[in-house]
Amino acid sequence: MTDQTTEQERPPGPVPPELQRARWNAIIKAGPTTIADGAMGTMLFASGLQFGDPPEFWNLTQPDVIRRIHRGYLDAGSRILLTNTFGGNRLRMSLHGNEHRVSEFNQMAALLLRAEVESAGSDALVAGDIGPSGSIMMPIGTLDFDEAVDVFAEQATALVAGGVDVVWIETMSDLQEIRAAIAGVRQVAPSIPVIATMTFDTRGHTMMGVKPEAAVHALAEWGADGIGGNCGNGPAEIIPVITKMRIAEPDVTLVAKSNAGMPELVDMMAVYRAEPAAMADYAIQIRDAGASIIGACCGSTPAHLAAMAEALRTR
Repeated sequence: MTDQTTEQERPPGPVPPELQRARWNAIIKAGPTTIADGAMGTMLFASGLQFGDPPEFWNLTQPDVIRRIHRGYLDAGSRILLTNTFGGNRLRMSLHGNEHRVSEFNQMAALLLRAEVESAGSDALVAGDIGPSGSIMMPIGTLDFDEAVDVFAEQATALVAGGVDVVWIETMSDLQEIRAAIAGVRQVAPSIPVIATMTFDTRGHTMMGVKPEAAVHALAEWGADGIGGNCGNGPAEIIPVITKMRIAEPDVTLVAKSNAGMPELVDMMAVYRAEPAAMADYAIQIRDAGASIIGACCGSTPAHLAAMAEALRTR
């Protein structure tokens, strides 16, 4: 007996592995560039989130706000959107006493994004966002590799259960930590597409001293489907990072999500001053440097992404 359930009729829950891969391939092959989304934290602060409060809590308390932010990026042209789960691992959630709610927060985030994508009638990918653990790996710190794998596997389990198409690991500075994150994801979902980006905010290196060339070689070896940089000190920093990655690994799918300019500290808050027109120029420059998945990070809004999408479409 054949399964007559269409993709549109599929109930909420995990996406079959073959469908995850098919959706990823369709997005990548749809054109020379794919627009990702922009900042979640920036939009949450504008909506009333207080400094120091866990953004992931809003998946439960303010789901309409989360969906509205996702819709803004969908309307701006984003085709890969990240769940509101950047700090959704148990080590970071333990800072607020929520370490026992990893599954609840992450699964709800995936369900919210999936619901908004389907409500918009979009074929955009739902990407489960995994950020750093919040701890430092041994031998400098106390987090050992096996524990890190377990931490990331727990978060990935909830994201997959919520129905993500891909997993997006971001803002990493340590190669061993990002390797642990990839291993944790693969433990849960061996074939799910994985995007992995690091932050090169220290004179062209990550905070832990990783060069772009070393990063792209290692991440390609570990099987990441998309590799690149995010966050950092604005377009001027990330463009040479992507250029170096393209030279080092000409055949990989490169990813760039720059902050909206260099962060400035104003009243103890980071402020980003790049206007949409400046980020549109960045989109063209980063495309020419070799990136094919292009979005933005801290300080960006749907207006920035709309300008970037228009520039990539018309220039």
